[in-house]
Amino acid sequence: MRKLSEYKFELEKEKEMNVPGIIYADEKLLQDIGEEPLKQVSNVACLPGIINYSIAMPDIHWGYGFPIGGIAAFDIKEGIISPGGVGYDINCGVRMIKTNLFYEEIKNKIDEIAKNLYNMVPSGVGSSGQIILDKKEIKNVIKKGAKWAVENGFGISDDIEKIEDKGQLEYIPEKDDISERAYERGFDQLGTLGAGNHFLEIQKIDKILDRQIAEKLNLKEDMIVIMFHTGSRGFGYQICDDYIAILRKVVHKYGINLKDQQLVCAPFNSEEGQRYFNAMKAAANYAWANRQIITDSIRRSFEKVFKKGFYQLGMSVIYDVSHNIARVEEIEIKGEKKYLCVHRKGATRSLPPGHYLLTKEFKDIGQPVIIPGDMGRHSFILIGRKESIETFYSSAHGAGRLLSRHQALKKGKSKDIIEELQKDGVIIKAKSKKFLAEEAPFAYKDAENVTEIIEKAGLAKKVARLKPVAVIKG
Repeated sequence: MRKLSEYKFELEKEKEMNVPGIIYADEKLLQDIGEEPLKQVSNVACLPGIINYSIAMPDIHWGYGFPIGGIAAFDIKEGIISPGGVGYDINCGVRMIKTNLFYEEIKNKIDEIAKNLYNMVPSGVGSSGQIILDKKEIKNVIKKGAKWAVENGFGISDDIEKIEDKGQLEYIPEKDDISERAYERGFDQLGTLGAGNHFLEIQKIDKILDRQIAEKLNLKEDMIVIMFHTGSRGFGYQICDDYIAILRKVVHKYGINLKDQQLVCAPFNSEEGQRYFNAMKAAANYAWANRQIITDSIRRSFEKVFKKGFYQLGMSVIYDVSHNIARVEEIEIKGEKKYLCVHRKGATRSLPPGHYLLTKEFKDIGQPVIIPGDMGRHSFILIGRKESIETFYSSAHGAGRLLSRHQALKKGKSKDIIEELQKDGVIIKAKSKKFLAEEAPFAYKDAENVTEIIEKAGLAKKVARLKPVAVIKG
């Protein structure tokens, strides 16, 4: 390990590594990371066609094959695509919705709002929504993404402009690269949160950190916002599982030697690589439709409590970020523009002002970056900066686990997580105390530290700090 700066370290290229590893962290976080995730950074660096570096964000922790908090870009002609570089929950992501309500206006209604949200947005393992689709209709969902939801009355066209890729990747349905089991798992899960680290939070903006950008995003101190985190549910999980099995059978056909069998992959332009990429895009579209439907449920919940329409309540999407996804993006490498397959696993885009992928609203300021906290501590809104080209325009996605779920459960046995959070002014609605212990604040790094490193490293700039006042968990 070589220290490049106060917030940047290099895993030097050795043995089979094609590129070095880069870890964004400070000395303390580096100690917290442990050896296993760093070994995964090194293993990813051995994959064919990788460009520049195998990268780890400050929220890095152990994952399947690739570390969570890992970023790797591959040349589309010589490189690979890997399900482990995307993750099981394809297009898991975070959406944030603003309101024109302030904390003083709602503080006596927070419990009522939380109860309504808990009832309106199904959560927990295997949770089912009120929308039941047949195969024909689910094919429309996975082709159109968030647009399907808007066309079917779940939201407004303005929402689409505030989603990465406008909530739709180009899926080719004629290829039919999706198993019957994946379809079965997707029929009844639209509009649901799921369990584990998925959540819905009511938050208040407790500090503005960049007034100029905050004004452009129409954010003010003590304003109420809603943040939620979910993905493609069982549909995406099954697609990942299916293609890990498929690629495991063909990886040696292409002469790819793996340092870890969980890094199973195929050349990006191979038949199998393109089949996975197509199916992954279907799951990404499913996830965007899912978050769009949840947005509609949140708006209806607030309308019920406040007896006003969501327009009157100022409920507009701030942004929607993806953090388990692979995309083909044009990026300048050593003065030459190249098309790369950028894997972000537990990492999100951080596009700077002027970037070609930004919609008109964000062209002058850059992309909002959302970094959630851990039920009890702060979350952050940031904005993309041009220096993020070093990470293929990427940033961290959250606080990042400090303890495994087993370790957290063991540590939380003697604790009443609900009572402790209530003492800090956070109301909790959850189906399972077990999941609460696994996801308790002590199980995570502090998002304050993570965002500090992201800002000091020049990857994104902090705009606002938010504190949770109510949390809904599966």
